[in-house]
Amino acid sequence: MTSKPKIIVLDDDPTGSQTVHSCLLLLHWDVETLRLGLADEAPIFFVLTNTRSLPADQALATTQQACQNLKAAIAAENISDFLIVSRSDSTLRGHYPVETDAIAQELGPFDAHFLTPAFFEGGRFTKDSIHYLIKPDGAATPVHETEFAEDSVFGYGHSYLPDYVEEKTQGRIPASAVERFVLSDIRSGVLDRLLALHDNQCVAVDSETQADMNHFAADVLAAAAQGKRFLFRSAASLLTALADLPPQPIAAEKMATYTREGKPGAIIVGSHVQKTTDQLEELLKLPGTAAVEIDVAKLLKTSAKELLSHALEQVNAIHSAGKTPVIFTSREELTFDDVQARLDFGVAVSALLMDIVKGLPQDIGFLISKGGITSNDVLSTGLALTTARLLGQILPGVSVVRTPHNHRFSDLPVVVFPGNVGDRHALGAAYQRLRQSKP
Repeated sequence: MTSKPKIIVLDDDPTGSQTVHSCLLLLHWDVETLRLGLADEAPIFFVLTNTRSLPADQALATTQQACQNLKAAIAAENISDFLIVSRSDSTLRGHYPVETDAIAQELGPFDAHFLTPAFFEGGRFTKDSIHYLIKPDGAATPVHETEFAEDSVFGYGHSYLPDYVEEKTQGRIPASAVERFVLSDIRSGVLDRLLALHDNQCVAVDSETQADMNHFAADVLAAAAQGKRFLFRSAASLLTALADLPPQPIAAEKMATYTREGKPGAIIVGSHVQKTTDQLEELLKLPGTAAVEIDVAKLLKTSAKELLSHALEQVNAIHSAGKTPVIFTSREELTFDDVQARLDFGVAVSALLMDIVKGLPQDIGFLISKGGITSNDVLSTGLALTTARLLGQILPGVSVVRTPHNHRFSDLPVVVFPGNVGDRHALGAAYQRLRQSKP
């Protein structure tokens, strides 16, 4: 029986593991840490580069460094069979083609790179090479007509993937040169076409359902077994298909099994999107929660040390009373004289939140982090993790990881909750699942 290739995911924010489980997330990409991922029993692992938060030149440098170290780690572990996925936000936002170009340069040559942006849990699919988002009213809308296309950093003007490629590569790859795998192709099988690809051909892939993605992944694995080398620019649903994992060990509704000694936890809310504010409002109505609001405007006139001391006093008092502190930044928008002042203030707020995480009571039962960038900071800075084990999902698209046994917060379950995921009761639902008494 042919062994499956190791799936290596370079993830541009910490939420791309939201459809798989039981694998490692790496917060560092030095050679020794990468070797841990390659040697792990799971068929897939994630390198959390967090490049979505970086400007293009830094994203390029980070991806190049990660790939150079990967090359050394792959040689050291004697791995000959692997697939590389550049995982990015499925609304087509991110550093494309910066990251795929860097990967191809450092780890190529590849026979093809595929655009597979479908993310079914997020209501996103691709049909006739057009990427759609299902809106709350059920209407399938081409993504260039959504708010995401107006992103100030990663905006775009096309939902038709060949045109998107031409736009993002500034004509280096014209739309006419993009190979298209439409639904009828995927459903009848594309193995012969995969075997014929060469010279890093760009391919746009349709997928309307997870079954479509599973068909495509099966053909990809068959082609890889015959020596073809492929690269992917993808959302999370392809990873489900490639990894082909059994159900997660502990079901979502039983996640309290992981809560340490059934104790109350702590919740950190950094995201400022409206959905998060609505979820925060509902969460604070639930018994056992208590608000710790960080008035970030005070950072402009008060020392961070003073704010930190006051916040931790509140947190410890709430924890001692057997409740879960919900630590959140004030919701009002502040105005600044210039962009740099705004960025510097954002760094100061994040640093304060991470100092709060570092000062949390050691015996908390769980930790929930709300917001993509906040979650990355919690894992890499607040908890200072090198690796974490992904346990699975507590809600669709919401992952739970666990700290290593030898960590200061030993075996702590940490919920990585993206800012824009779930209905207004979702954050409360995650909290309630972790607060249930053990079965």
